[in-house]
Amino acid sequence: MVPFLSQSTPFNQFQWLLIVLAVGTLFYTVVRPAMKKKKDPLGRPASYGALSHERNVERQMQNLLVELSEMARQISAQLDTRSQKLEMLIQDADERIAALKQLAGKQPAAHTNPPPQREWTEPVPSMTRSIPIPEPAVETTHQPVYDLADQGRSASEIARELDRPRGEVELILALRPVARAANDE
Repeated sequence: MVPFLSQSTPFNQFQWLLIVLAVGTLFYTVVRPAMKKKKDPLGRPASYGALSHERNVERQMQNLLVELSEMARQISAQLDTRSQKLEMLIQDADERIAALKQLAGKQPAAHTNPPPQREWTEPVPSMTRSIPIPEPAVETTHQPVYDLADQGRSASEIARELDRPRGEVELILALRPVARAANDE
Protein backbone atom coordinates (compact mmCIF):
# COMPACT_ATOMS: atom_id res chain seq x y z
CA MET A 1 0.00 0.00 0.00
CA VAL A 2 0.85 3.63 -0.11
CA PRO A 3 3.19 4.50 2.82
CA PHE A 4 1.16 7.43 4.17
CA LEU A 5 -2.02 5.32 4.19
CA SER A 6 -0.34 2.45 6.02
CA GLN A 7 0.65 4.69 8.91
CA SER A 8 -2.78 6.21 9.32
CA THR A 9 -5.56 4.86 11.41
CA PRO A 10 -8.46 2.85 9.95
CA PHE A 11 -10.65 5.93 10.29
CA ASN A 12 -8.24 7.95 8.09
CA GLN A 13 -8.19 5.15 5.52
CA PHE A 14 -11.97 5.20 5.42
CA GLN A 15 -11.89 8.98 4.96
CA TRP A 16 -9.50 8.69 2.06
CA LEU A 17 -11.59 5.97 0.50
CA LEU A 18 -14.69 8.22 0.69
CA ILE A 19 -12.77 11.10 -0.88
CA VAL A 20 -11.53 8.94 -3.76
CA LEU A 21 -15.04 7.54 -4.22
CA ALA A 22 -16.53 11.09 -4.26
CA VAL A 23 -13.98 12.30 -6.83
CA GLY A 24 -14.64 9.21 -8.97
CA THR A 25 -18.40 9.79 -8.80
CA LEU A 26 -17.99 13.44 -9.74
CA PHE A 27 -15.76 12.49 -12.66
CA TYR A 28 -18.22 9.85 -13.80
CA THR A 29 -21.29 12.13 -13.60
CA VAL A 30 -19.81 15.38 -14.89
CA VAL A 31 -16.81 14.80 -17.09
CA ARG A 32 -17.65 11.49 -18.76
CA PRO A 33 -21.04 12.54 -20.32
CA ALA A 34 -19.39 15.67 -21.70
CA MET A 35 -16.75 13.52 -23.38
CA LYS A 36 -19.26 10.94 -24.57
CA LYS A 37 -21.83 13.45 -25.91
CA LYS A 38 -22.56 12.99 -29.62
CA LYS A 39 -22.11 16.03 -31.72
CA ASP A 40 -25.23 17.44 -33.35
CA PRO A 41 -24.76 17.59 -37.14
CA LEU A 42 -26.93 20.70 -37.26
CA GLY A 43 -24.92 22.31 -34.45
CA ARG A 44 -21.84 22.76 -36.57
CA PRO A 45 -21.75 25.53 -39.14
CA ALA A 46 -22.71 24.47 -42.63
CA SER A 47 -20.14 24.51 -45.34
CA TYR A 48 -20.47 27.28 -47.90
CA GLY A 49 -21.32 24.93 -50.79
CA ALA A 50 -24.11 23.13 -48.92
CA LEU A 51 -25.74 26.38 -47.80
CA SER A 52 -25.53 27.77 -51.32
CA HIS A 53 -27.09 24.59 -52.71
CA GLU A 54 -29.93 24.72 -50.17
CA ARG A 55 -30.68 28.34 -51.02
CA ASN A 56 -30.64 27.51 -54.72
CA VAL A 57 -33.11 24.67 -54.21
CA GLU A 58 -35.33 26.92 -52.07
CA ARG A 59 -35.27 29.62 -54.75
CA GLN A 60 -36.19 27.08 -57.43
CA MET A 61 -39.08 25.80 -55.33
CA GLN A 62 -40.37 29.33 -54.82
CA ASN A 63 -40.17 30.01 -58.56
CA LEU A 64 -42.02 26.77 -59.24
CA LEU A 65 -44.77 27.72 -56.81
CA VAL A 66 -45.14 31.13 -58.46
CA GLU A 67 -45.33 29.53 -61.90
CA LEU A 68 -47.91 27.01 -60.71
CA SER A 69 -50.12 29.68 -59.18
CA GLU A 70 -49.87 31.78 -62.37
CA MET A 71 -50.77 28.76 -64.48
CA ALA A 72 -53.74 27.95 -62.25
CA ARG A 73 -54.93 31.55 -62.54
CA GLN A 74 -54.64 31.47 -66.33
CA ILE A 75 -56.45 28.15 -66.59
CA SER A 76 -59.29 29.34 -64.39
CA ALA A 77 -59.60 32.54 -66.45
CA GLN A 78 -59.70 30.49 -69.65
CA LEU A 79 -62.33 28.19 -68.19
CA ASP A 80 -64.45 31.18 -67.16
CA THR A 81 -64.20 32.68 -70.62
CA ARG A 82 -65.03 29.41 -72.32
CA SER A 83 -67.99 28.78 -70.06
CA GLN A 84 -69.33 32.24 -70.90
CA LYS A 85 -68.87 31.55 -74.62
CA LEU A 86 -70.69 28.25 -74.17
CA GLU A 87 -73.57 30.01 -72.42
CA MET A 88 -73.82 32.44 -75.33
CA LEU A 89 -73.87 29.57 -77.81
CA ILE A 90 -76.59 27.81 -75.81
CA GLN A 91 -78.63 31.00 -75.76
CA ASP A 92 -78.21 31.37 -79.53
CA ALA A 93 -79.20 27.73 -80.06
CA ASP A 94 -82.33 28.19 -77.89
CA GLU A 95 -83.32 31.21 -79.96
CA ARG A 96 -82.81 29.30 -83.22
CA ILE A 97 -84.82 26.35 -81.94
CA ALA A 98 -87.67 28.66 -81.01
CA ALA A 99 -87.54 30.27 -84.46
CA LEU A 100 -87.54 26.87 -86.17
CA LYS A 101 -90.52 25.72 -84.12
CA GLN A 102 -92.41 28.84 -85.13
CA LEU A 103 -91.60 28.28 -88.79
CA ALA A 104 -92.55 24.62 -88.63
CA GLY A 105 -95.91 25.53 -87.16
CA LYS A 106 -95.53 23.36 -84.11
CA GLN A 107 -96.18 26.30 -81.84
CA PRO A 108 -98.49 29.18 -82.60
CA ALA A 109 -96.66 32.49 -82.71
CA ALA A 110 -98.88 33.97 -79.99
CA HIS A 111 -97.96 31.29 -77.46
CA THR A 112 -94.24 31.29 -78.10
CA ASN A 113 -92.33 31.69 -74.91
CA PRO A 114 -88.87 32.98 -75.63
CA PRO A 115 -86.10 31.06 -73.89
CA PRO A 116 -84.81 32.63 -70.71
CA GLN A 117 -82.33 35.36 -71.47
CA ARG A 118 -78.82 34.65 -70.40
CA GLU A 119 -76.54 37.56 -69.90
CA TRP A 120 -72.91 37.81 -70.71
CA THR A 121 -71.18 38.49 -67.45
CA GLU A 122 -67.82 40.11 -67.24
CA PRO A 123 -65.07 37.95 -65.78
CA VAL A 124 -63.57 38.83 -62.45
CA PRO A 125 -61.03 41.63 -63.02
CA SER A 126 -58.35 39.93 -60.95
CA MET A 127 -58.49 36.95 -63.27
CA THR A 128 -58.21 38.85 -66.54
CA ARG A 129 -54.92 40.60 -66.71
CA SER A 130 -54.98 40.88 -70.49
CA ILE A 131 -54.32 37.20 -71.03
CA PRO A 132 -54.49 36.36 -74.72
CA ILE A 133 -56.71 33.37 -75.29
CA PRO A 134 -55.68 31.70 -78.50
CA GLU A 135 -58.37 30.50 -80.84
CA PRO A 136 -58.23 26.77 -81.45
CA ALA A 137 -56.16 26.12 -84.52
CA VAL A 138 -56.76 23.21 -86.84
CA GLU A 139 -53.82 20.88 -86.60
CA THR A 140 -52.35 19.72 -89.87
CA THR A 141 -52.44 16.11 -88.68
CA HIS A 142 -56.21 16.37 -88.20
CA GLN A 143 -56.99 17.93 -91.58
CA PRO A 144 -57.19 14.61 -93.51
CA VAL A 145 -59.68 13.33 -90.93
CA TYR A 146 -61.80 16.47 -91.35
CA ASP A 147 -61.66 16.26 -95.15
CA LEU A 148 -62.84 12.64 -95.20
CA ALA A 149 -65.56 13.41 -92.65
CA ASP A 150 -66.74 16.28 -94.88
CA GLN A 151 -67.05 13.76 -97.71
CA GLY A 152 -69.51 11.80 -95.56
CA ARG A 153 -67.29 8.91 -94.52
CA SER A 154 -67.83 7.18 -91.17
CA ALA A 155 -65.22 7.11 -88.41
CA SER A 156 -64.38 3.45 -89.05
CA GLU A 157 -63.88 4.11 -92.80
CA ILE A 158 -61.64 7.08 -92.03
CA ALA A 159 -59.66 5.01 -89.53
CA ARG A 160 -59.12 2.22 -92.07
CA GLU A 161 -58.12 4.60 -94.84
CA LEU A 162 -55.70 6.66 -92.73
CA ASP A 163 -54.45 3.63 -90.75
CA ARG A 164 -55.30 5.25 -87.42
CA PRO A 165 -57.21 3.87 -84.42
CA ARG A 166 -60.97 4.34 -84.67
CA GLY A 167 -61.12 5.89 -81.18
CA GLU A 168 -58.58 8.51 -82.16
CA VAL A 169 -60.57 9.42 -85.29
CA GLU A 170 -63.78 9.65 -83.24
CA LEU A 171 -62.04 11.87 -80.70
CA ILE A 172 -60.65 14.16 -83.41
CA LEU A 173 -64.12 14.50 -84.92
CA ALA A 174 -65.73 15.06 -81.53
CA LEU A 175 -63.28 17.82 -80.65
CA ARG A 176 -63.45 19.46 -84.06
CA PRO A 177 -63.24 23.25 -83.70
CA VAL A 178 -66.63 24.99 -83.64
CA ALA A 179 -65.59 27.64 -86.19
CA ARG A 180 -64.95 24.97 -88.85
CA ALA A 181 -68.29 23.25 -88.21
CA ALA A 182 -70.13 26.58 -88.36
CA ASN A 183 -68.58 27.41 -91.74
CA ASP A 184 -69.76 24.10 -93.20
CA GLU A 185 -73.44 24.93 -92.58
